[in-house]
Amino acid sequence: MIQTLFGSVEQEPTLLDKLKSGVQKTRQGFVTRLEDALQGKKEIDADLLDELEYTLISADIGVGTVQEILDRIKDRADRRVLADAGQVRGLIREHLLEILQSAERPMTYVKEPPAVVMVVGVNGAGKTTTIGKLANRFKAEGRSVLLCAADTFRAAAIEQLEIWGERTSTEVIRQQPGADPSAVLFDALHAAKSRKVDYVIIDTAGRLQTKTNLMAELEKMRRTATRVIPSAPHETLLILDATTGQNGLEQARKFTESAGVTGIVLTKLDGTAKGGVVVAIARELNLPIRYVGVGEQAGDLLPFEPEVFIDSLFGA
Repeated sequence: MIQTLFGSVEQEPTLLDKLKSGVQKTRQGFVTRLEDALQGKKEIDADLLDELEYTLISADIGVGTVQEILDRIKDRADRRVLADAGQVRGLIREHLLEILQSAERPMTYVKEPPAVVMVVGVNGAGKTTTIGKLANRFKAEGRSVLLCAADTFRAAAIEQLEIWGERTSTEVIRQQPGADPSAVLFDALHAAKSRKVDYVIIDTAGRLQTKTNLMAELEKMRRTATRVIPSAPHETLLILDATTGQNGLEQARKFTESAGVTGIVLTKLDGTAKGGVVVAIARELNLPIRYVGVGEQAGDLLPFEPEVFIDSLFGA
């Protein structure tokens, strides 16, 4: 079952297959290299540990997590709990799954629509495309959706959102370029309430986490949302480009401080061998991964489940 803001829906049967395809580069760069390092080895020695360290760091799992894994291997080897190198693969898999599961948080259950989803992130991470894919996914669940074009800094952003609105047959609430984003948000939420729409997805201007004035604007938008719908926004999703690897962590920290991020959407996962950053995000930020993007099509936004992700890497 997959959690949504309105409860649970049946998991699509092809999720594992889609993820296997999406993490192919990471699997080749990480798990295949890991298996090569372990192949034929019986003894857990310094050379093997060095090779494991290089492989794990190359996958962008994060230095802290890599050290934890190596310490656990050494400890179990010393206590003879880990008999040979062949068991190392299972231990690594187990540890990565534990980290991802520990960061999981249920979505806020919304008794009365609309559920308000605010989408934030830096330019180029794939915000607008992700919003279109989210609208497609929610509508496939049988829900009604309204899009809010609150990125008023770029005329192209409004146009891009309207293109996705056309593709998914979803109405877009917009104003002129340069309008106050909070005013657009105000209009969209009132429209959604009056029409009893299930979801409002809010597009916000791409901004660097270092731009304090723009980060303050996000706080203003959150206050506006709360005035119209006291519990809103119900989810604030930070869009991170998987190809940026560890650099995305600093972005996530700043946005979490200013925007109240509740979950991560990791885009372009299919385009990188550094998919291990999923683990680094979960460990360092204690934030759940809500969705991962594995392609350009409307259906290529997949719900993230730790067990399925680990199975797609290591094999079910």
